[in-house]
Amino acid sequence: LLVNKRAGISVEADERGGVTLTELAARHVRQQAPDARAPKACHRLDNQTCGLLMFAKTEKAEGILERAFRDRTMDKRYICLVRGMMKPPKAAHVTIHDSAVPGARPIVTAYETLEQGAVSRVEIHLITGRTHQIRAHMAALGHPLLGDDVYGDRAFNRQMKMQGKLCLCAAQLTLDTGGALPQLDGRTFRVKCPF
Repeated sequence: LLVNKRAGISVEADERGGVTLTELAARHVRQQAPDARAPKACHRLDNQTCGLLMFAKTEKAEGILERAFRDRTMDKRYICLVRGMMKPPKAAHVTIHDSAVPGARPIVTAYETLEQGAVSRVEIHLITGRTHQIRAHMAALGHPLLGDDVYGDRAFNRQMKMQGKLCLCAAQLTLDTGGALPQLDGRTFRVKCPF
């Protein structure tokens, strides 16, 4: 089950409260088949990130899809707006530490600048998938995401009237399960970015 998640809804229960996308997906599936298994999210998107999210409807599919996401065989592309003019290179590798962390895990993010200006439109290819990776990585490069008040530039967000409106969309997902779900392998799904 593919869902075009809107910003402001959590995938699973958190401190924000309210209905979750997981609950809404379960309601949707059970309206069609009352005895159906509740679908399980195979990956996560932050509360303020919009875009494609995949749920598994069966236990077998859940294992296969979670493994594919964990093994990074799924190609995930995001669209975001960032402060400033991004440099043309299509790959970025930096080390981000708040303090010395033995055994820290690497992050790898590739990007392509689609439009340049005071606010640039960037396509992100998420190679590794760590919590807040895109937000932290872009901020570390000096180009925080528009609307990101955690890693970003609050003054710039206020100036642009975008405080609390994170401009990050999971816009494309290409599936590769290594033949375990052949009907999905090689398929690309896209949603239109709302900004």
